[in-house]
Amino acid sequence: MAGVKTCLVVHPSSFTHPPLTTTMRVLQIVPSISLIYGGPSQMVMGLSSALASQGVEVTVLTTDSNGDAGQAPLDVPLNKPVEQDGYQVRYFRCSPFRRYKFSLELLRWLGTHAQEYDLAHIHALFSPVSTAAATVARNKNLPYILRPLGTLDPADLRKKRQLKQIYATLLERPNLAGAAAIHFTSDQEAKISERFGTQTPDLVIPLGVYPSASSPVPVREQFGIPPEQPLVLFMSRIDPKKGLDLLLPALEKLLAEGQDFHFVLAGTNPQDPDYESQIQQRVKASLLVERTTITGFVSGELKAALIQAADLFVLPSYYENFGIAVAEAMVAGTPVVISDQVHIWQEVRDAEAGWIASCEVDELTQRLREALLDGEECRRRGLNARKYALENYSWEAIAQQMIQAYRQISY
Repeated sequence: MAGVKTCLVVHPSSFTHPPLTTTMRVLQIVPSISLIYGGPSQMVMGLSSALASQGVEVTVLTTDSNGDAGQAPLDVPLNKPVEQDGYQVRYFRCSPFRRYKFSLELLRWLGTHAQEYDLAHIHALFSPVSTAAATVARNKNLPYILRPLGTLDPADLRKKRQLKQIYATLLERPNLAGAAAIHFTSDQEAKISERFGTQTPDLVIPLGVYPSASSPVPVREQFGIPPEQPLVLFMSRIDPKKGLDLLLPALEKLLAEGQDFHFVLAGTNPQDPDYESQIQQRVKASLLVERTTITGFVSGELKAALIQAADLFVLPSYYENFGIAVAEAMVAGTPVVISDQVHIWQEVRDAEAGWIASCEVDELTQRLREALLDGEECRRRGLNARKYALENYSWEAIAQQMIQAYRQISY
């Protein structure tokens, strides 16, 4: 069931606010910022750095969680301020429920120090530590914003539906009702999201990306990809929602037609290694095996080099509240092929920054075919993608919007 249609959508450009006469102190609360959890968690660090550069005092509260399949926790100091890019991070041990990134120590610290801050920005719903943090903030009269990370999407709510309905009724509905705003990253996400009957205002601000410096990593040489072969890149969590069951058949069809390309599958899923293994075996058993490089998880210069070397970035997700990897590809000047369930698809379409397909194999195949057959159009849309991303997804601009929202809420 979609969200409440009469709920006000708040755009920060419409805010009026008093001048900031004292340093604003803001908490960012997130279950984990480990690289293993991908873009939604990593976004908190980009936002914190951008806010700090504009004079906001930011403290990130998080856990040492580093995956849910037996990985060692992050090797970080616990319950001590760690200085990072102008802001502080406080890590807390996952305990007693390690599997669910829960931390009693984090909640105790929040209960003791909540009144020292102007506002909390809480990232994730249906995550015990975030849920409890919102409850603590409400009890301590600390204004808070909730960012659901796509968990209010009807498609996501269908997973473990009965359990989520109980969880929402008992815990998340009061948190949503008590929030100063719900932070959505696109108009489409706000439009379709469930609110469980609450009337909390929406705050629509996209995520940000930093333009990557040109990477010296020669990825084509490293992976043996001929320079004349278009490079098609999938870089995301290897998860059923990402549409690999659409993408692999589409690529197989194109290969059978004689279309020349090389496919790079980059990503992992420590929470569901069985699915990741299934996808790898599917590739190895198909015609794609000779035209595919499976890299596993990538970061740093290799990640930047792959995005910059790609001729096309593809993400045919069944639902995606924003798609930070899509924005990263766009800012690198790489045109994208995405589904109409990636919630910035309208922006991509209007900017002529890529191609849009429904979640159907035939249509995805056609969009990929169009892109691969017209290199000049690919380059044109890549330039459009970079221009749009620099103008709309820069962290500096997003931090300014967020500060306006914080002022409106905390004054």
